[in-house]
Amino acid sequence: MSAPATGTTHLRSLYAVRFGFAVVWAAALAATGSSLNAVSGTLLVAYPLFDLAAAVYDHRTSGGRAGGLLVTNMALSLLAAAGLAVATTSDIAAALRVWGAWAITAGAVQLAVALRRRSLGGQWPMLLSGGISVLAGAGFVAGAGRDGAALTPLAGYATLGGIFFLASALRMRQTSAQTI
Repeated sequence: MSAPATGTTHLRSLYAVRFGFAVVWAAALAATGSSLNAVSGTLLVAYPLFDLAAAVYDHRTSGGRAGGLLVTNMALSLLAAAGLAVATTSDIAAALRVWGAWAITAGAVQLAVALRRRSLGGQWPMLLSGGISVLAGAGFVAGAGRDGAALTPLAGYATLGGIFFLASALRMRQTSAQTI
């Protein structure tokens, strides 16, 4: 099997796992995120840590072909996890601001990675996801101080992101099948 095909196989698998994680995480947050408590706080910290682990796996299996972008994503995810660990001891508004800042920056990196990987095929969902992440993050930051601010919209954000990962994995599978 050629190197690009192997990289595509790893990437498709990673995207499928990311879809599964996002859906399970979103369901757990939707069930517990009506308030900021130990469970919802743990879930908030766990999401960027999972993103960090996914970026490490991606970087290793891609042979670093995404350049420093995945390393940047790793740093952003680690900072987000630390920021969320602190913010969850405060209030929902603080957690939404940190999450929003992470969504903005990670979305921008996702856009750049997808652009770099467009030759692999199946990257249009990642482009959309990155752009939507930037916009959603700005919305989380802007809405953090409003009365009734809640964590539950993050479940929808994660679900949509997961759907984009699944769409990309399926599209990459379809593209690789067509080239065989």
